[in-house]
Amino acid sequence: MAVQTAERERANLLRRVRTIDQADGPWLEINGKRLLSFCSNDYLGLAQHPQLIAALRRAASECGVGSTSAHLICGHRTEHAELEESLAAWTGRERALLFSTGYMANLGVMQALLARGDVCVQDKLNHACLIDGARLAGAELKRYPHADVDAAARQLGSNQSAAALLATDGVFSMDGDVAPLRELAALCDRESAALMVDDAHGFGVLGHTGAGSLEAAALNPYDVPVLMATLGKALGCAGAFVAGSHSLVQGLMQFARPYIYTTAMPPALAAATLVAVQLAQSETWRREKLAALIARFRDGVAQLGLALSSSATAIQPIVFGDAQAALDAASTLEWRGLLVTAIRPPTVPAGSACLRVTLSAAHEESHVDKLLSALEALRLPPVAP
Repeated sequence: MAVQTAERERANLLRRVRTIDQADGPWLEINGKRLLSFCSNDYLGLAQHPQLIAALRRAASECGVGSTSAHLICGHRTEHAELEESLAAWTGRERALLFSTGYMANLGVMQALLARGDVCVQDKLNHACLIDGARLAGAELKRYPHADVDAAARQLGSNQSAAALLATDGVFSMDGDVAPLRELAALCDRESAALMVDDAHGFGVLGHTGAGSLEAAALNPYDVPVLMATLGKALGCAGAFVAGSHSLVQGLMQFARPYIYTTAMPPALAAATLVAVQLAQSETWRREKLAALIARFRDGVAQLGLALSSSATAIQPIVFGDAQAALDAASTLEWRGLLVTAIRPPTVPAGSACLRVTLSAAHEESHVDKLLSALEALRLPPVAP
């Protein structure tokens, strides 16, 4: 590992931790410098909402900090049960099951649903936890080129005797584009395969009630029997859930090892998340404001002639290709008071390093304009049409 770390450092690909001293909405303080952040996943601006903070404090004062045990022992509290019921209702599913993290949720689902000899077909740009989950389950992992439904069909058809699960991100975490969900659902129906969607970056943001990319695509629980989403992005809290039928949730409770053998999330956090769920549904202006900011940013970048992906979501990557060029741009933006993360391999494929700009309802139009002005000052070469 030491040799690999040294090689990564020589290639300017070494990851480093930065400590945030203080957060105030989209403003962060690092080493005494106040920076306007465009790299948070707090899409609805709920992470520091006073009602969430009050709910967290109130529940902590009543039931303490830790849940003290796994859900199946004595860690499942009223706060967890109420949150699961609310999430199931919002997503239109019979039941929901809480996990401590999205990574654990996907590992648990894959390990419970797949066995050796089964086939798991995945988009090549899926999040790492979906890929790891299939590998740990011992299934045959087949990956298709990004958003290529025809290639996915060929992968499913290559071993028709095996039980098959097709798994995809709803919104892809680096590019911000939405998977061709309706086409994938139709494919799975034809091939008698189950469809699983990781909607970490769509849940709370997409759809007319914010229920996510499945709602936006008008897909029901029969089209997509397995839904996973996280609670630490649009909802501003932490944790994750899997939603589906009674039988799916019951099966996960019996066989998903990351659920069975992990201490439940703090009940106070579940109480705060329940308030976030309620606010995300009732305060529709948050999604409307976010959509307006996304449009303003994309229009401004287009006028600068810079390359953007086809994303209509809060994730707006500006592709550089070269890792050092992306690092240099991030450094210059930080000198101008803006924090935008340079994403480099192996997080993204080689030759596709980018600045991953993320927008939030906590931002104002003036913040977006400040970022656009800083990007213009970089004097990046325009991309040929």
